[in-house]
Amino acid sequence: MSETSAQATAAVTEAAASGSWRRAGLAGAAIGVVAAGAAAGVAVERLTVGRGMRRKARLALDASGPYGSLRGVPGKAYAADGTELYYEVDEIDESGTGTRRRRLFGRKTPAPVTVVFSHGYCLNQDSWHFQRAALRGVVRCVYWDQRSHGRSGRGAEQVEAGTPVSIDTLGGDLKAVVDAAAPEGPLVLVGHSMGGMTVMALADQHPGLVRERVVGTALVGTSSGRLGEVNYGLPVAGVNVVRRVLPGVLKALGQRAELVEKGRRATADLFAGIIKRYSFASRDVDPAIARFAERMIEGTPIDVVAEFYPAFQEHDKTAALAAFAGLPALVLAGEQDLVTPSEHSEAIAELLPDAEFVLVPDAGHLVMLEHPEVVTDRLADLLARTGAVPAAATVGIYGDTGSTAQPGG
Repeated sequence: MSETSAQATAAVTEAAASGSWRRAGLAGAAIGVVAAGAAAGVAVERLTVGRGMRRKARLALDASGPYGSLRGVPGKAYAADGTELYYEVDEIDESGTGTRRRRLFGRKTPAPVTVVFSHGYCLNQDSWHFQRAALRGVVRCVYWDQRSHGRSGRGAEQVEAGTPVSIDTLGGDLKAVVDAAAPEGPLVLVGHSMGGMTVMALADQHPGLVRERVVGTALVGTSSGRLGEVNYGLPVAGVNVVRRVLPGVLKALGQRAELVEKGRRATADLFAGIIKRYSFASRDVDPAIARFAERMIEGTPIDVVAEFYPAFQEHDKTAALAAFAGLPALVLAGEQDLVTPSEHSEAIAELLPDAEFVLVPDAGHLVMLEHPEVVTDRLADLLARTGAVPAAATVGIYGDTGSTAQPGG
């Protein structure tokens, strides 16, 4: 019997002992589903079970999949204000099982290309799990955690001087990571949501770098501006209230971070439902993936959530997109994204005539987790167009960490 199956059995036994047979059946079924990682369309928060049963189901979810388990060679870069930025490098596999690369491609690429992945707000580098699994050993990749996210340090300016975070600050952080992890050679820049805005800020500040070294870009579920007009799927009256009070509420919550974090833990089920609604659109999203996203978002402290939010209202990098004109590009969005609606990606694509514009049906904001096969396939095509991989190549089995993981991963 597996550990997760044992957990399911224990949950049923515990509830049976107290006479809660109906709750035991539902909880046992929920844990069994999530332990198998099946896309059964059963969300834990929708089951009418007690808090203890739901907690056991979440623990089973956390143990059920390898999501976020891939690791590379660690490194550190330092932002202009001294903030420590954590990154990892997945190198091309050239030896031993590295014959896989030669078998797939038949030859080496004429020059090393580094693909740099920038993640979104309240996430971390692990949000690229499926793409990382597929590209591992095939092309050199850098994954990094934005300031105050993941394994990177808290923003020094924010902690020491109370300076607001800006998208320009994040663009400077990306430049520091590039300088440390990929100081030479061609670059492909990939960004999701806030990560896409970070890529635009880099282009705005360092157009020469883009002109001399960037050979392609992928902008996933992001926006070049006008985020203050997003309605988040709310009725007009509701969105007006949100726009008016949310900045002040977040600021107040950020000033009482310790108390708020205790409250977040106590209301985990409510947050799980909200996170799922704004992350995914599919009814049958794998519960283990939904829980993986929930863990990343839960891991972002409320004071970080508060200090980053105003930057999105001020973000406008439409003019910076001109730096990518004429380069191979991918602009991809979930058709039902409530956070950065697909119209924003369409507007970006209109300014990049050489871009492939992909609208993914039945997809929300975390499209790279919800429909990883689509994102990975189009990203592989972009890499072929940039010359990073031959046009006839494939990048491996989508999300199959067992067949693509390297030793130590």
